[in-house]
Amino acid sequence: MNLLAITAHNGTRLAELGFLLAAVAGGLLTLDALTPSGTARAFRLLGGVALAAGSVLLIIATRWGHFG
Repeated sequence: MNLLAITAHNGTRLAELGFLLAAVAGGLLTLDALTPSGTARAFRLLGGVALAAGSVLLIIATRWGHFG
């Protein structure tokens, strides 16, 4: 049994997590636009990290997880 194998079910779960992170990133970037510059930088940073992580998960799910 290969513990690192990504099944179709796991690929779907990875894609769902990627989409969830993209939604969180959208919310954080919206907060960035609505807040003063001090806290906006943190929202921008967290939004960027969430968007990048979500994108990587979607790439993994599509390439190796049989998603799509």
